[in-house]
Amino acid sequence: MSRAQAPAPDREPVSRELHGETVVDPYAWMRERESERVLAHLRAENEHTGATLAHLSELQETVYREIKSRIQETDLSVPARKGGYWYLTRTEEGRQYPVSCRRSGAIDGPEEVLLDGNILAGDSEYFAFGLFEVSPDHAIAAYSTDYSGAEEYTLRFRDLVSGDDLPDEIPRTYYGGAWSKDARAFFYTRPDDAMRPHQLWRHRMGTDTSTDVLVFQEDDERFFLDIDSSRSEDLLFITLQSQTTSEGWLLESADPEGEFRCIRPREDGVEYWSEHQRGDGPGRLVILATLDAPNGRILEAPVSSPGDWQEILPHRAEVKLDGLDAFADHLVVWCRRDATSGIVVLPRRGRPPEELSFDEDVRTVDAGSNLEYDSHSLRFEYESLVTPTSVYDHDLETGERTLLKQQPVLGGYRASDWESVREWATAHDGARIPISLVHRKDTPRDASTPLVLYGYGAYEANSDPWFSAGRLSLLERGVTFAIAHVRGGGELGRHWYEAGKLANKTNSFDDLNACAEHLVAEGYTSTDRLAARGGSAGGLLVGAAMNRRPALYRAVIAEVPFVDVVNTMLDESLPLTVTEWEEWGNPRVREHYDWLRAYAPYENIQPCAYPRVFVTAGLNDPRVQYWEPAKWVAALREQTTGREPILLKTEMGAGHGGPSGRYDAWRDEALILAFLLDAFGLATRDANATPA
Repeated sequence: MSRAQAPAPDREPVSRELHGETVVDPYAWMRERESERVLAHLRAENEHTGATLAHLSELQETVYREIKSRIQETDLSVPARKGGYWYLTRTEEGRQYPVSCRRSGAIDGPEEVLLDGNILAGDSEYFAFGLFEVSPDHAIAAYSTDYSGAEEYTLRFRDLVSGDDLPDEIPRTYYGGAWSKDARAFFYTRPDDAMRPHQLWRHRMGTDTSTDVLVFQEDDERFFLDIDSSRSEDLLFITLQSQTTSEGWLLESADPEGEFRCIRPREDGVEYWSEHQRGDGPGRLVILATLDAPNGRILEAPVSSPGDWQEILPHRAEVKLDGLDAFADHLVVWCRRDATSGIVVLPRRGRPPEELSFDEDVRTVDAGSNLEYDSHSLRFEYESLVTPTSVYDHDLETGERTLLKQQPVLGGYRASDWESVREWATAHDGARIPISLVHRKDTPRDASTPLVLYGYGAYEANSDPWFSAGRLSLLERGVTFAIAHVRGGGELGRHWYEAGKLANKTNSFDDLNACAEHLVAEGYTSTDRLAARGGSAGGLLVGAAMNRRPALYRAVIAEVPFVDVVNTMLDESLPLTVTEWEEWGNPRVREHYDWLRAYAPYENIQPCAYPRVFVTAGLNDPRVQYWEPAKWVAALREQTTGREPILLKTEMGAGHGGPSGRYDAWRDEALILAFLLDAFGLATRDANATPA
């Protein structure tokens, strides 16, 4: 690997005085977003990364071609029916973005293009949709777009008869949006200066947007506001959500100028989400709630008296309820047991609950596109580490299951060539940590085998097993891939999340290292053949784990990593800070400060030999500010006693998710995979070669 000279940024110490401790930050000046000095430094880092990895350009191109060759570039989703239309998206070879379409009448009826992302993107370096909502009469599409990655969207309305955009145009909106039943009003959300969606506005179609009405405002900075329509289209739901608490409000969608009513006033530590089923009068609400039920239970209440909750499905300590969908005659509960996702169906006509069965234990089952309320067919998506994403329709009356489509993997892929297993590591305190693994069946299980260990572990998010066509470029060269389901995620229920946040956050880092140690002890790999990968909060995970055990890993990939934890949680002007105090802690509180200060990756770098590290950032990222990874890389380079490269690659025109176009994203992934293969000494090994 090239030993190109790394940038040596200026050190300009800035002191932080808090709780009797002075902490010096030599790189605080990197926060000056508009400074040419900062931009020049980021460009210099990109040039250094390019020069250091120049020897991998051919391998990157090879891996990119492999990824591209496995993907059916011209493809379409399974059409989903609503009313007299079938809605779908298609991709076309050579084009970066999907095209939204619909067919009228029959599933194979005449097709019309609704929105073409490629046309809307034009020559922009970045492009993303925020929302896409078709009106109940199917005549207008509300859609929003972002051209920077900053997640500020402009809302527009397209006449689906003429194909032209209407003059109604609204800047600086957020993701949420919902139509009134008569399609004459559209509700949308707006963020505050810290990018927290806090306002709900109502726009009357055909009127000047300056006359839009502010309907609702959430002033508690811990809460995000969202708006959605029930599947029945009879109700509109406002959801106010903090990291630990939620509150819902409802309005009959036929009365868009009416007053929203609170379903149940917020109670600290209680979360709930509501769905609607028709019935006598306005029908009933069905509610997934954590009230006296940390893993969730299902309740019902009349729409006319939404706070009068009665239990339908009780809490079970061994089963976590993740979501709820209401149809005319069924409730569908998305759940998980022993870190494995599943589905429970509750028929409305008195039959007992039914838990659906699946073939693989290491799997992911998730909701598909279920647009119609009066449907007896449930669409779900199924995948695993070896099974490509598969779309099924499940008849809720007969139990008949139909495979509609499985993601094509070109080039002769056979699931039978691969093995997916579940391991359990033992943490420092005796907790059992699940690990999901996949490798080629002929990959040896010994110290010579390279292994990539992925983790996230925050926000009660589940790192469920997923299929990746790109990952095959590693697996085909004899690399094993593993997911560490560490505490802080939700894989094993609410207690699993609680055991990896706030004062317990260090469990997440120790769990990752325990999983690494287990895989070494069980002969899956060795420390000089082991890499860790994580992004955002997962970047914090791998960064803190690396600080604790730098010799445990050969390489670390940290994508848009949240590593300057104390300084970010002190800055209330930044997006997400206040609402995330419930996740990480507020360092102005001494006890919280002590937790954060003890593990923040940027502030706990020690003089030692760090592994080779590849770090990414996005200049326009509103979630993890670009300066966090930039400062961290500079400090790591300054402290490491080893010779391994520590590299930073900043997307100068994108945000948290990196490049928006699919070809650009594949090429970026190819670079990361080439970096890993080089770290493992496999830069010259062809795919499909027999492992040594």
